[in-house]
Amino acid sequence: MAGNALAAWSAAACAEVEGVLDAAFPSVWPAAFGEAMRYPVFGGGKRVRPLLTLAAFEAVSPSGARSCVLPFAAAVELVHTYSLVHDDLPAMDDDDVRRGRPTVHRAFDEATAILVGDALLTEAFAVLAAAPLPAEVVVQAVALLARASGHAGMVGGQAADVGLGASVRDVETLMRLHAGKTGALIHAAVRLGGLAAGADASALAALDAYGHAIGLAFQLADDVLDADEAEDPDGPPSYVRLLGLQATASKARALADEAIAAVAALPAPEHLIALARFTVERDV
Repeated sequence: MAGNALAAWSAAACAEVEGVLDAAFPSVWPAAFGEAMRYPVFGGGKRVRPLLTLAAFEAVSPSGARSCVLPFAAAVELVHTYSLVHDDLPAMDDDDVRRGRPTVHRAFDEATAILVGDALLTEAFAVLAAAPLPAEVVVQAVALLARASGHAGMVGGQAADVGLGASVRDVETLMRLHAGKTGALIHAAVRLGGLAAGADASALAALDAYGHAIGLAFQLADDVLDADEAEDPDGPPSYVRLLGLQATASKARALADEAIAAVAALPAPEHLIALARFTVERDV
């Protein structure tokens, strides 16, 4: 799929996801808190995770109604956004800028940023639970997103990243950290699309393989993009420091190829394939 075709599809899909996000908290009390909640949600970003959810849904059910999967996609984005708000806090990464704007704790204050993250995470499960799908599918989705977001996934990876685990001295340990910190939510985003589409065991296995490979490829590609920081001996652990720049880029491409091969036999994998290529070819 050409880059222009992916861009057009992504723009239309993002607009639909943002419609669900916009409706998620139309009236928040107090009003100033509503403004703070919306600030990070509508502050830009590529929406890669919800796009993966929609692409996985379409790969399995190309003629399915996207309205049933949009709440799943929006819920993933809310969890991702909460994680960024908390990552930026002084006690974590202490970042002042996110996507070209002041981070939430700088635009408002630290207490507000903590509460915004709490609210977005909670709201994600309200959005997920309201999906117009059979109850058993929604229950599976809630359990999946909870595992991916919690100690077994993203939060556990973050805990390891701040030093609550063994020091990272080898690639295997770093991969385990990133399988939680970055990969778990990406894998969940893909599998959620399959659940919404009613994927059978074979299709879900293909999506799982894709999600795991892309989750790691995404982090490898990030390290390549941040090569200067990644090579800094005083910086956080990175694949570039452990493997070298060229080997890191090569491994990212190999993982993207692995992901593409995993879903090639699905009914309509074109958008998943394009997103896999985008993951390792992007320049931001």
